Amino acid sequence: MSTAVQDTELPPALQAAHNDAQASGLAHAGGVPPTVAWDLFTSGQALLVDVRSGEERKFVGHVPGSLHVAWATGTALTRNPRFVRELEAAIAKAATRDAPVLLLCRSGKRSVLAAEAAAKAGLQNVFNVTEGFEGEIDDRQQRGASDGWRHHRLPWVQD
Repeated sequence: MSTAVQDTELPPALQAAHNDAQASGLAHAGGVPPTVAWDLFTSGQALLVDVRSGEERKFVGHVPGSLHVAWATGTALTRNPRFVRELEAAIAKAATRDAPVLLLCRSGKRSVLAAEAAAKAGLQNVFNVTEGFEGEIDDRQQRGASDGWRHHRLPWVQD
C-alpha cells in the first residue's frame, strides 16, 4: 500500500490543497471547501466520509452516498479509539486504499483532528472539508448563516 501523497496522482484541487498544507506545516494532507468536496465526490475522484456521530447524522442531516465513520460517539462525543481502523476498512471496502478521502464534520474542526490521526497512521490521502456540514457559530450563536455544506446549498438529506 502506498501511503504518501506524492506517490498518488491527485486531482488538481487536492494537489493544491496538499501543497498549501505542506507550506503551512499542517499535520494532515490539507483541506478543501464544501463546493470543491462535492465536485470531487460526485465525479468519483474522492470518497466522502462523515466523521460526525450517528446522532448528528440522523438528526441534523447527511450527504447522500457519503460513508460514515464516527470520530467520536454519543452525546459526550467520546473519542472513538477504533477510528483509524474503521476508516481503513471503509476505504478498502469502498475503493482502493489510495483513493483520496474527504472528511466532513460539523464545522471542520473534528475532521481536522481525524485527518491528523489518519496521517499519523500512514493514510496520507485524507483531507479535511473546511467549514464542515453546518459551518461556524456566528455572533447570534447560530450555524449555517455564513459557511458550511448546507449554507452552500449542496445536497443533503435528513432521516
